Amino acid sequence: MRRPRNKKNFVRREDTAKHRINEKIIAEKIRLVIEGAEPQVISVREGLKLADEADLDLVEISPKAVPPVCKILDYRKFLYNQKKREKELKAKQSKVVIKEIRFGPNTDDHDFNFKLEHAKKFLAEGSKLKAYVFFRGRSIVFKDRGEILLLRLAQELEDYGIVEQMPKLEGKRMTMMINSKKK
Repeated sequence: MRRPRNKKNFVRREDTAKHRINEKIIAEKIRLVIEGAEPQVISVREGLKLADEADLDLVEISPKAVPPVCKILDYRKFLYNQKKREKELKAKQSKVVIKEIRFGPNTDDHDFNFKLEHAKKFLAEGSKLKAYVFFRGRSIVFKDRGEILLLRLAQELEDYGIVEQMPKLEGKRMTMMINSKKK
């Protein structure tokens, strides 16, 4: 079944901005790439005629080339495959997950060990760990205790992760970042 060329086919506005198709190709001569054949330099009119015979679209693939490179293909299918490919690439990208563990300056051993086990689990999963000591009220005078606590945590987690940022005081928080060794 042939599609009539004079009827306007529905193509989204953002899709038309990506490629020039059919009558929107402005070059006089094009390099037509056909699968299984040598690329040939022809006029746009001849290319449109070939595309019409095949009941497909003439799509400008590389507009900056001299002459522009075009292919004869089903444009909607081409866009669908492009979006599908982009989606697959996006799915393969790893997302960095940051897990947080909060301590107080007077955290005792049992609580420290409990949170240490969670930290080991997070780093084993491949997440980043943000450990911080939160100072409330006058507990800010115990800055050294908070730093000792975070350094002790870093020492305990030596086998699981690498310290990315040493303990640093920012307002009422002393923060340290640990990156997982597992990739």
